[in-house]
Amino acid sequence: MDYILEIKNLTKKFGRLTAVNDISFNVEKGNVYGLLGPNGSGKSTTLGMLLTTINATSGSWKWFGESTDHQTLKRIGAIIERPNFYPYLNAGQNLEITAKIKGVDQKKIDEKLSLVGLLERKKDKFLTYSLGMKQRLAIASAVLNDPEVLILDEPTNGLDPMGIIQIREIIQKIANDGTTIILASHLLDEVEKVCSHVIVLKNGRSLYSGLVDGMTNNKGFFELRSSNMNFLEAALKKAGNFNKIINHNGLIRATIERDISAEDLNKLLFENNISLSHLVKKRDSLEEQFLELVK
Repeated sequence: MDYILEIKNLTKKFGRLTAVNDISFNVEKGNVYGLLGPNGSGKSTTLGMLLTTINATSGSWKWFGESTDHQTLKRIGAIIERPNFYPYLNAGQNLEITAKIKGVDQKKIDEKLSLVGLLERKKDKFLTYSLGMKQRLAIASAVLNDPEVLILDEPTNGLDPMGIIQIREIIQKIANDGTTIILASHLLDEVEKVCSHVIVLKNGRSLYSGLVDGMTNNKGFFELRSSNMNFLEAALKKAGNFNKIINHNGLIRATIERDISAEDLNKLLFENNISLSHLVKKRDSLEEQFLELVK
């Protein structure tokens, strides 16, 4: 397995407060990972340790199979805090400074401004930018040297719906080019839409690490309706495929224990003289799975 990042038993204590508590997970190359958890769960502290801006209390991690040093960090782009540029300089001038610091050819500036949709605003001063534009400029700055990994801490925090969509599309473009992305967020909807993997944190502990789709063993559920709901409910219990059957708001929700296709269930019920007016097979959203996991 080609791991970009390997974390083992990482812990950070601030006095009596344990902000990150013995977490371990790996990040595979070329995927988008969501570091998911409510505010105060340890997301930013974890990223700070991985970027050496916060000293770990114990544990270890390796970037690209090596210990973290200055050369390693050059291969990583990151936005950890609010965008911080010179307000009276325009976007191009601000990125020229970044290019000099990173030792990058200034020809890259227009390429990255185009990537984030700001090329037409290149000569506008930073102070005239909206919050979403500032965030997009920060992403352009972070990827100016084409890093192998991009780390984003709450990149859509405070943005309006259009700003959130723009950041999401940029993240997907960067990921499609093969960059590994680690995205910290408390917004489940955003993680579900852009991430292939998720690490769930609560009170500094890791509750789950793996594929978004595999966050629980839940096989989904059926929503059903017929003219005789009591008869339908009895038939579902008799079928033995469901571990929970609830009649609510005119629909029966049958949680699947032993998997069965919608076609086979419809056939089974029809053979029991039940005609359905509604049959939908669904899977719990990431939000529902998350809430179940952190109970």
